[in-house]
Amino acid sequence: MNISEKNFSKIFHVFLCLIAIAMIFRKPCSFLIIVFAAFNLFFLKKLKYSKTSFILMACIASPFLLELLMFWNNDSFTKGLKAIEKSMSLIVFPLFIIGNFQYVDFLKLTKTYTIATTLILLLFFVRFNLFYPELMQKYLNGIHLWEMGYQFADSIGIHAPALNMHLAFVCVCAFYFVFNTFRQQKKLKTKTFWIIIFLLSFFFVLFVNTRMALGNIFAGFLIVLFLEIKAKFNIKRLVIIAIPLLVLLFGILFLFVQKDPYMKEKYSTVTFAHMDKVGKLDEIDHPEIKVFNSLVTRVSIWKSAWELSLKNLPFGVGASDGKPELNKYYKETNQQFLAKYEFPTHNQFLDFLLKFGILGPLVVVLYIFTIGYLGYDLKNALIFSFFLIFLTSNLVDDFLLRFDGIAFSGFWLSVFGSYWIQKKLLIVNRN
Repeated sequence: MNISEKNFSKIFHVFLCLIAIAMIFRKPCSFLIIVFAAFNLFFLKKLKYSKTSFILMACIASPFLLELLMFWNNDSFTKGLKAIEKSMSLIVFPLFIIGNFQYVDFLKLTKTYTIATTLILLLFFVRFNLFYPELMQKYLNGIHLWEMGYQFADSIGIHAPALNMHLAFVCVCAFYFVFNTFRQQKKLKTKTFWIIIFLLSFFFVLFVNTRMALGNIFAGFLIVLFLEIKAKFNIKRLVIIAIPLLVLLFGILFLFVQKDPYMKEKYSTVTFAHMDKVGKLDEIDHPEIKVFNSLVTRVSIWKSAWELSLKNLPFGVGASDGKPELNKYYKETNQQFLAKYEFPTHNQFLDFLLKFGILGPLVVVLYIFTIGYLGYDLKNALIFSFFLIFLTSNLVDDFLLRFDGIAFSGFWLSVFGSYWIQKKLLIVNRN
């Protein structure tokens, strides 16, 4: 099939934008990934690889490759195939995005993604108010404040921590582009637009209200300030821009906490309650009410996952058998609360240790820290912020089990890798 370079570049960019924007919607995004792969199969001659790109592609595909390597350890052939199917995007994205690295426009893609995702969330927020007025009324009256973020995420069809992981990255990107408009001395209209996008994205993070995401966005803001912006602004100009914006942020946060008093309780007493009951949650009266989202529950899960992992070294229990075996262990150790709700590991390193044995956490380290290496090597605040967000999210959850974690990270890691290759080639050409 013949197509001009200009048209191919436009179509390729549109695919990347659509996939990035649709990432919070599993079925539409899965369909787009399939169409994207089919499109690229027609233009295999355009793919360009090098030894470096093959190494990078192997790092991105490492969780999928581990699934293949350890496939023999699954008790069920069908469930093993299903586990592999979840990771297929880790082959598609590096193969076709890094293979077409020269067509990736990182900043333009990130801008489109940030604007479109924020506006889509705004539409869903309006929809939520129209279709679930009773929930919003409860929220405004201070009733059951803890459930609002989860209800909003459920109305979209995504788990709240996963949605807020996406939104944390969107918010940090918007923060970066606010500063970028000032650095490039854009018109007031452009500056105002980006400030509105940023404030909306910040509001949505607060509304969904997961603890890790809120900490991550402030860490991301600091990374943007000190890693990216400091190199391009003089200190005086940086302070003039940063202080009013940060005051505005903390003002919004203060007002939000005043309206949502549960937030103070959630981030203090609820989080750290009953830490003396690790592994003994059934001794707590109504644990599903008092400690369902507390740290003590996470630590109890991690303790069980660690103990079970040690019993199944060096190869683990198999990709398809991790959760069933963990649930069985809860029952064997008489942890009825954990068994009733069938909690997963809530830690990606422990999850892979349980499933794949010694190789598991090594692959997680390789995969996640490849993002960190790209961000560090490029001195790029957006990439390094993504690394921090995905790393910390996987310390308290297991996003390489879910489409919204696997595809999300695989897509952006492939985009970051393409940008890194572009920069490396630019340096080589200059020399």
